[in-house]
Amino acid sequence: MTELRWNPILQEWTIIAGHRAIRPQVHKKANIMEKSCPFCEGQEEVEGEWIVKYLPNKYPSLQIKPPEPSVLGNDLVPVLPAKGVCEVIIYTKDHYKTLERLPVDHIVKIIELWTNRYEEIGKISEIKYVFIFENTGTEIGVSLDHPHGQIYSFPFIPPRIKVELNSSKSYFEKNEKCLYCSIIEFEIKDKKRIIFENDDFVCFIPFFSQYAYETFLIPKRHIQSLSDLKENEIRNFAISLKQILNIYRKRFPNQLDYLMLFHQKPTTEENYEYFHFYVEFIVIQRGGGKKKYLGGVERGTGTIINSSNPEKNAKELRELKN
Repeated sequence: MTELRWNPILQEWTIIAGHRAIRPQVHKKANIMEKSCPFCEGQEEVEGEWIVKYLPNKYPSLQIKPPEPSVLGNDLVPVLPAKGVCEVIIYTKDHYKTLERLPVDHIVKIIELWTNRYEEIGKISEIKYVFIFENTGTEIGVSLDHPHGQIYSFPFIPPRIKVELNSSKSYFEKNEKCLYCSIIEFEIKDKKRIIFENDDFVCFIPFFSQYAYETFLIPKRHIQSLSDLKENEIRNFAISLKQILNIYRKRFPNQLDYLMLFHQKPTTEENYEYFHFYVEFIVIQRGGGKKKYLGGVERGTGTIINSSNPEKNAKELRELKN
């Protein structure tokens, strides 16, 4: 069962994908060897020589040829086929080599594959948004330990992205300047929340962070997607990804649960020059062995409470960068 059901209250689509409950669970802590992993040597789908690889998701929430919905909708609650593309990006053959443990040249290959899939999937006329992301850690709900990320491609622009596009466009029309470029200038000038920077990228805990160790990794040059990165920027992007994840591993050596979320322009033909590409990291750990879960106020109102100090947390991560 997979379909799109409209929420008339929040004015957004929900993906119903009941079949995903049967997807395999393979975790190191479950004492299951890598031979049981579908992304490891011996599995038909990953045979042959490769450095990085993409595969269709075996349990997709969205499909380019989706089945007909299992229920009938109406004017109040419309239902549509769950059209889209879901893929898995396998970072390496090594079951135990997480992204930050890979050489920079290898991470460059991952970035090149991300870019290729963003462009190729984006050419499909029904696709409006290509979302690249990684979930890491059992607390996040990851079903497989093998280092990998995913791509979900939507037939609509997701609500969070719509908000970002609208605020970016509004700011640009009012100030004739990019909202994210202004945020970069503000953070670099203030310095208190900067984790690190290089010629092409800057990493910081945003002034308005919702999670204790949330960071933005953002290109200094005004670009809208991975496709806009130049060769030297790709390499500095790889170095930056490796650096921030190594910092997180130092801060949380026993368990690190995080989301890596790519914010890019939609793949429609509209002009999105006012938007700015960035990567968001959300870590659910908030120190002292505590994890961040959304409580009643947060779930009920959508207003997040950050019970930590962004400047203090940034200083803590900054001191771990070497």
